[in-house]
Amino acid sequence: MLLAADAVLTGRELLRPGWIDVTHGVIRAVGTGPAPRVVDRDLGAVTLVPGFVDTHLHGGGGANFTSATHPETATAVDLHRRHGSTALVASLVTAGPDELLRQVAGLAADVHTGLLDGIHLEGPWLSTKRCGAHQPALMRDPDPDEVDRVLEAGGGAVRMVTIAPERDGALAAIRQLVAAGVVVAVGHTEATYDQTRAAVDAGATVGTHLFNAMRPVDRREPGPIVALLEDSRVTVEVIADGVHLAPAIYRHVTRSAGPNRVSLVTDAMAATGMADGRYDLGPLAVDVVDGVASVAGTQTIAGSTATMDRVFRFAVENCGLPRDEALELAVRQASLNPARALGLPATGLVAGANADAAVLDSELRVVGVLRRGSWVTEPAR
Repeated sequence: MLLAADAVLTGRELLRPGWIDVTHGVIRAVGTGPAPRVVDRDLGAVTLVPGFVDTHLHGGGGANFTSATHPETATAVDLHRRHGSTALVASLVTAGPDELLRQVAGLAADVHTGLLDGIHLEGPWLSTKRCGAHQPALMRDPDPDEVDRVLEAGGGAVRMVTIAPERDGALAAIRQLVAAGVVVAVGHTEATYDQTRAAVDAGATVGTHLFNAMRPVDRREPGPIVALLEDSRVTVEVIADGVHLAPAIYRHVTRSAGPNRVSLVTDAMAATGMADGRYDLGPLAVDVVDGVASVAGTQTIAGSTATMDRVFRFAVENCGLPRDEALELAVRQASLNPARALGLPATGLVAGANADAAVLDSELRVVGVLRRGSWVTEPAR
């Protein structure tokens, strides 16, 4: 299948016009100008970008990953794929030991079939002082035996674990997880600057939704935010939905970390793609009002109702760069950086990569999605 479009953002360059040649789900060639043969589909006045990679989300379409059942997982995946996310890592909130094992084992089945691209444990080894939309009573110190049981239940499906470095046993757990091939993130933490540095030295390489559920910056105690931003070994997540972070903070993070160390994530929960109302996030009830999710009866933000196309648009519109440069930056943050940070297959519209792409109209709305060379949503002709 040979596709042509007015603009193709490969992740390395902007081709205007451009084309991609797909064979058996893999990109065989990419180019600009006249195509090498008659195109199978001229997409016209659209921009073709690499498929989005969301490495932090809890559900969507009314479904929760915590159910760990195939029908609910498939419902959430379908919603997010239709919004351009061709790779998804399912996040689990804090749960008790037995429930955690059940959830991991259930989701692992969908990782092994390729429906999901991994599991992210956002808990239970977090700070009760920065619990966010997690149940504090279920939080605990990491125990090496429990870590082993969780990894065994996942059978290689656990891709990332978020840990608060100040918990007893945290540094040992970080080393244990890294040795098992798992990416470790720092988040939901009251850690000091030095404790965060120690976690990175132990092998942590991601900052979970920077600024949110983290000890804030102080002039005498910089805390985890500064430690994560200034370390070139770390990729930081940002929930660029217009709710979790002000545009100026997003710009500051991007300037501070550079173009290759910021990952856009949604932190989406079941209400994504749904009407306002009451939903569940793990064991907690969540109220969604005007699209903003909060723990019921509080003002604590509980995930988001964003999809990756929404955070992509936010990045383009708020990064402070000219349009073409903004698009190239957003492609890195929404596709290339998260894939690299979690060791997922390399993304980009380049020869040898999987044919995963989103088709965007002039307002950067998704009008088509290609995954492994097949249309998830086919653009109107």
